[in-house]
Amino acid sequence: MFTFTPLLGAQSSSSKASQSILELEGGIKVLVDVGWDEGFDTSDLAELEKHIPTLSLILLTHATVSHLGAFAHCCKTFPLFTQIPVYATGPVISLGRTLLQDLYASTPLAATFLPKSSVSEHDRSVSASPEAVLVDGNEQGGQILLQPPTSEEIARYFSLIHPLKYSQPHSPLCSPFSPPLDGLKLTAYSAGHTVGGTIWHVQHGMESIVYAVDWNQARENVVAGAAWFGGSGTSGTEVIEQLRKPTALICSSKGGDKISPPGGRQKRDALLFDMIRSSIAKGGSVLIPTDTSARVLELSYALEHAWRDAAESADGEDVLKGAELYLAGKKAHSTMRLARSMLEWMDESIVREFEAVEGGDATTSRGHARTDSQMRNVSTAREKQTTKLAPFTLKHLKIVEKRKKLEKILTDSSPKVIIASDTSLDWGYSKESLRRLAQGSHNLIILTESLPSKYSNEDPKLSKKMTLGRVIWQWFEERTDGVAMETAANGELLEQIHSGGRELLVTDVERAPLDTNEELLYQQYLATQRQIQNTSQARGETNIDGAGDALDDDGTSSTSSEDSDSEQQGRVLNFSTSLAHANRNKLGLRDEDLGVNILLRRKNVFDFDVRGKKGRERMFPYVAPKKRGDEYGEFIRPEEYLRAEEREEANMQQNVSRSQSEVKLGQKRRWDETGPNGRRLSGGVSKRHAVPLNGELSSNTGDLSLSDEIAVDVDDAELSEDEPEDAPFEGPAKSLYRYSNITVNARIAFVDYMGLHDKRSLEMLIPLIQPRKLILVGGLKEETSSLADECRNLLAGKKGGDYSTAVDIFTPINGETIDASVDTNAWVVKLSRNLVRRLKWQHVRSLGVVAITAQLRPPETVSTESEPEESASKKQKLSENEPETVSTLAENTTVLSTAKPDIYPVLDILPANIAAGTRSMARPLHVGDLRLADLRKLMQSAGHKAEFRGEGILLIDGVVAVRKSSTGAIEVEAAAQFSGSDRRGTGSFLAVKRKIYEGLAVVAGG
Repeated sequence: MFTFTPLLGAQSSSSKASQSILELEGGIKVLVDVGWDEGFDTSDLAELEKHIPTLSLILLTHATVSHLGAFAHCCKTFPLFTQIPVYATGPVISLGRTLLQDLYASTPLAATFLPKSSVSEHDRSVSASPEAVLVDGNEQGGQILLQPPTSEEIARYFSLIHPLKYSQPHSPLCSPFSPPLDGLKLTAYSAGHTVGGTIWHVQHGMESIVYAVDWNQARENVVAGAAWFGGSGTSGTEVIEQLRKPTALICSSKGGDKISPPGGRQKRDALLFDMIRSSIAKGGSVLIPTDTSARVLELSYALEHAWRDAAESADGEDVLKGAELYLAGKKAHSTMRLARSMLEWMDESIVREFEAVEGGDATTSRGHARTDSQMRNVSTAREKQTTKLAPFTLKHLKIVEKRKKLEKILTDSSPKVIIASDTSLDWGYSKESLRRLAQGSHNLIILTESLPSKYSNEDPKLSKKMTLGRVIWQWFEERTDGVAMETAANGELLEQIHSGGRELLVTDVERAPLDTNEELLYQQYLATQRQIQNTSQARGETNIDGAGDALDDDGTSSTSSEDSDSEQQGRVLNFSTSLAHANRNKLGLRDEDLGVNILLRRKNVFDFDVRGKKGRERMFPYVAPKKRGDEYGEFIRPEEYLRAEEREEANMQQNVSRSQSEVKLGQKRRWDETGPNGRRLSGGVSKRHAVPLNGELSSNTGDLSLSDEIAVDVDDAELSEDEPEDAPFEGPAKSLYRYSNITVNARIAFVDYMGLHDKRSLEMLIPLIQPRKLILVGGLKEETSSLADECRNLLAGKKGGDYSTAVDIFTPINGETIDASVDTNAWVVKLSRNLVRRLKWQHVRSLGVVAITAQLRPPETVSTESEPEESASKKQKLSENEPETVSTLAENTTVLSTAKPDIYPVLDILPANIAAGTRSMARPLHVGDLRLADLRKLMQSAGHKAEFRGEGILLIDGVVAVRKSSTGAIEVEAAAQFSGSDRRGTGSFLAVKRKIYEGLAVVAGG
């Protein structure tokens, strides 16, 4: 059984987020992606919250907001979420961590609002509504914001994710409240689109599911193409066996109506450079909004090399030499550092570039003694080698992480190119850059991703979710104010749209402190959440972290006195006490929240319906005493066992250390101490330079959170001394909206850097994949319908072989569950005892295989006449010795069994005359799949030499080559040069064949 339910992203114009549920046989539920959109609406996660107590595991595909934007929110908000095993590739873990750290540091809306359903009707009037009243003409009070996860919490959440590598089958773990996985296998394959992007292959029983959303077959500068034909560098014509003929293919329909122009990435890059040159030649600047950690790598690499080529070219008229190139993002340093540590996940050209730089003149140093001219050539080659830079070692691209420095750059009128986050233009440094560059008529805004905006005219409520990026994309599609056509140096036409001086409404959201009534309401909400947690007895860590909320960190005011702190704590205790007694219903704690604990928490409640419940809901609640400790026992605090004189001595030492810590005039300070007004006196961390990594390859890309803040740009350090950044407001806060209008005179252009498949790729690959079921998600309604019709024509017209039947194509909407189980016809038969005695089972991993040649007989009815005389006599003696009631029961049982005949047919051995004719017709059959890596280990353990040579060829003892074809067949070839007296070649060949047969099941009828 296999059902598929898209939660977000299916035929939806209002949300780019991706969330899907795969439910397999036995109640196994797999959540693929935890995406969110730029609106950060918690109502989009309401359906996901219902499935969390039944999830078995979670898979992540890409390090983008649309695929994992809600991951940290779910970990912080839903207690059970952190107990579910999560799987992703190393780059998705590392880049996803920096993405969410940048997201929560840039926009307050990502923290979400305090839900109104958690407070009483009387107290809801205290909080301002989302559509609050204008203040002073341009300010607007908003709702109370929840505490966002800190950078340390986000790093801890991502450290829980299990990293996987490509093409390695893995048996995952399941959550504590999940049924057994029963041999479920996960395999990650390269999806293109982003570094570490994944096509997931899920194998469970007879179900083979390929989840391929947002993939790209074409190779790019940084990202290799999807692994449909075997990965980067392969030139196969058939889809690899593991991804071919799945029972269900889940594919995104994005780009189903898009036709990419010929020329590939070279023409795309040339178009981008020509657009930039046309604006810089007029004295203008260019803004390129992009994401924080995924597609920004492709743009940064292309533009860095364009500036390098311009600097090294003999043409002195290249306008790129006179323009500055910037990358603006709060985690840009971490992103570039991570990119240098994951080169092995990128395209082969990046690896070759790294090897060319690191290899030096190793090839030129071979051979005999050189002449003087040869030595001069070698020294010249070394000088050229030193000028080369490793991939993502930036020479022209300058990183900007601080807002003050960005504002200083934007006030400069010189031509510049700024790559800024985010694509939506609603958060990140792209919004600030747009505000400064939009008014210049010579400036250019280059969109790299299409942002659908058709839904704005369909529903007035959805029009409020229009981001600045969607509005500008709508202007680009409408072309109301005309089109400017320019000719590039290569003769290509450059299309740029005039904005016509339109007014653009910009909304800025800031965090403001709460007043007394709002603070009271916020404390009430926290007390409610604590009580719900205590009653639910959730296993795992506590969700409401005392150090993260305002009740424990004194974040309301820096000048609050001890009396106000004690008063705050008293209020919390009062609310907790009220929750435990008569105020539960008023504060939102319903019977549904209590669950089975209602038997303990409610009076005069003795019954609880366990039908349809799972896990703890089926058992009587037991509150286990909590003990703090580790694997060695309970924690012992030595300070609790001090004698009176020892305690006095410790207090005296503490007072002395406090007095010594007070810095006197002229006294030296440590490098990390601060002086008056919070100014750093000796530079400290801000003066440390970025450590050059020279593109070193790192195998551990997931544990890099502690050193993210080490690399700081020198310019940023100088700026921090002169103009220190404003400290972020901590503690409970509410949203404060500020509205402003900007006049847009800049031109608008579009260069496709989405890195997604197009219509041609879909029409070519789907017939080659040959899925039995095709599920289309992830695109607009028009794209999905058009692609479904096209696939029906393509798949229906494919005849021949075993794929002449029609393919079921599903186009579900959000929340719709479809049954995409494999079409099989199964019958239940009984085996006779004589047949079972002759069966010789062979085990292939966890399966038992046997071939049967037998005859099928009709079902047998149970009757006393067919029983042997011995069993009849035993029954007669037993009935004579037993009491009368027992015999009566036996008679009734006999009557019932006779009235219910056995409905299963029986397989029995063949008669001798028929078996002689069928034995010659049976052919041997090989069952199983042997991996070459496993065969290599087996041969090495048997004393043979085994090593990989070339692409997928295992060479054993230098004479036997084993390769695996695209269809999965194993080919064994032996060298013909060995002599007849030398038995090494023959012995190796036979040993290889023997090990292969041991790994497979060779069955034949008998």
